[in-house]
Amino acid sequence: MRAAASSSHLPPSAAADPAQRRSDWGTLARLLPYLWRYRWRVGLALSFLILAKVANVGVPLLLKQLVDRLSIQPGSVQAMLVVPVGLLVAYGLLRLSTSVFTELRELVFAKATEGTTRSIALQVFQHLHALSLRFHLERQTGGMTRDIERGTRAVQSLFSYSLYSILPTLIEMVMVLTLLGVKFDAWFAGITLVALLVYIGFTVAVTEWRTQFRKQLNELDSKAHSRAIDSLLNYETVKYFNNEQYEARRYDESLNNLRRAAVKSQRTLSLLNTGQQLIIAAALIAMLWRATEGVVAGRMTLGDLVMVNAFMIQLYVPLNFLGVIYREIKQGLADLDKMFVLLEREREVADQPGAQPLQVSEGRVRFEHVSFAYDGAQGPQGAAAHRPILHDVSFEIPPGRTVAVVGPSGAGKSTLARLLYRFYDVEPGAGRITIDGQDIRAVTQASLRAAIGIVPQDTVLFNDTVAYNIGYGRPDASQAEIEAAARAAHIHDFIASTPKGYDTIVGERGLKLSGGEKQRVAIARTLLKNPPVLIFDEATSALDSANERAIQGELQSAARGKTALVIAHRLSTVVDAHEIVVMEQGRVVERGPHAALLALDGVYARMWRLQHSQAPGETTPA
Repeated sequence: MRAAASSSHLPPSAAADPAQRRSDWGTLARLLPYLWRYRWRVGLALSFLILAKVANVGVPLLLKQLVDRLSIQPGSVQAMLVVPVGLLVAYGLLRLSTSVFTELRELVFAKATEGTTRSIALQVFQHLHALSLRFHLERQTGGMTRDIERGTRAVQSLFSYSLYSILPTLIEMVMVLTLLGVKFDAWFAGITLVALLVYIGFTVAVTEWRTQFRKQLNELDSKAHSRAIDSLLNYETVKYFNNEQYEARRYDESLNNLRRAAVKSQRTLSLLNTGQQLIIAAALIAMLWRATEGVVAGRMTLGDLVMVNAFMIQLYVPLNFLGVIYREIKQGLADLDKMFVLLEREREVADQPGAQPLQVSEGRVRFEHVSFAYDGAQGPQGAAAHRPILHDVSFEIPPGRTVAVVGPSGAGKSTLARLLYRFYDVEPGAGRITIDGQDIRAVTQASLRAAIGIVPQDTVLFNDTVAYNIGYGRPDASQAEIEAAARAAHIHDFIASTPKGYDTIVGERGLKLSGGEKQRVAIARTLLKNPPVLIFDEATSALDSANERAIQGELQSAARGKTALVIAHRLSTVVDAHEIVVMEQGRVVERGPHAALLALDGVYARMWRLQHSQAPGETTPA
């Protein structure tokens, strides 16, 4: 039974409306707490940055001295040998100092960058696991993983561009403007300042205009990625319906839209780069004209002309990339904000403040007047606003007993297991579920799920070894314990017969195994966990009759002395249950042991006759 959710009932933080995205400054403020723990590294990195820029600005000054000192009197051999050599050595040392301080800055700050990225990525990963089943049923895996990938990469790019490009350029700009204004007339500083302001204004304006095309490009990229991932995950379905060409056409359509958006983005980038070069060229011509005039008039030396030219080159080379840097910073902030929106999405199922661990003494499970709807909240009398599933359901599973729940598809059977596991919470006033008298909403989710083991109808395995998938029930289990669980689930002989044995890779979602083999792995995994409460949700639905009977015996042995909830469609698998609860349209309509229900000649008896009137080997669809 699938849970469909309406986006109108999602938490406000989940409605990721791009138009309502937080400001860039808000995103940076959200990032700062992660960086604050490395504040001393940031301070040291900034110190090295300033030293690197002081050395860099000193290079043109020394170059001016070197050029001027070459204008010496003929025959001055000592000046020729000593002065230029000393200046050349100093010039080389300044160049080396710039590189050394830059590398020290990057070395000191690397730990802050990588540590912050790691912290955010881990927090997002943990938060995704903490979100409700509703979120994971609605998500698009390909697009979500691409958003997370871009978000973590944005952390590094933001630090890199801001600390390594924007801030150094601003510091150098202030130093150069101050030197030009003090050493020469105001025209040099004025031309430089006007050119910089025009350059920055043009770059920001055009980049803001280009952002829409960049966003469109990223959205189409995520869509193409999601479509490809979804198609590959459903490989078997594609093959069943011979739709390889159809999938290829759909993917090609996405790629073609992506291509058109990329070409449009490139055109606007070319316009930006051309405009930037025109501004830089005009500024350089004006500066060199003014400097050349000063040399001719005798106000400036040849070294001054060389120094002015060197300053302009040092300033405009990094500015050449300002458009790219600004665009990447804006895009990085947008990508980071997407990840923060994901991180801030409210947990639909969360531990209450001060929640205590579940204390299991007997293992008595009670459903008390439980009503539930997947879309929306329940009212005080249990009336559901959208898609009601359960209506005033009450029954008890005594300690050490097995209770089976049967009924047609859509009756709400699997919903009981999801509520018991707290994949969803029963709304206040719509009943409660207790274990040994403790409302499961009042205990921690971790302790609750540690006390419950489940064999689901649809078993999905990790793309790892058989041993890993069985051992996932208890990660600290030894190989001998894993093999014992496999024997109990009647899968050890099959595993041993494969070339790699327990090291056999099961493939993505376990697709290398048959349905029955996957289900036996799931049974072994739950047997290894050995919890006090067990849920078998159509646990043998993918098995043939012989294996079903064999494993049914093992399941009964595993459930002996434990509280067991068995959800079944085939009635032959639950005849030995201590009590059978019959559900129809979300309500309990009958209950009792197998013989009593047959004698009642009601819903259960009709289902029994219907299933046993089918041809041999035929089963009712689950």
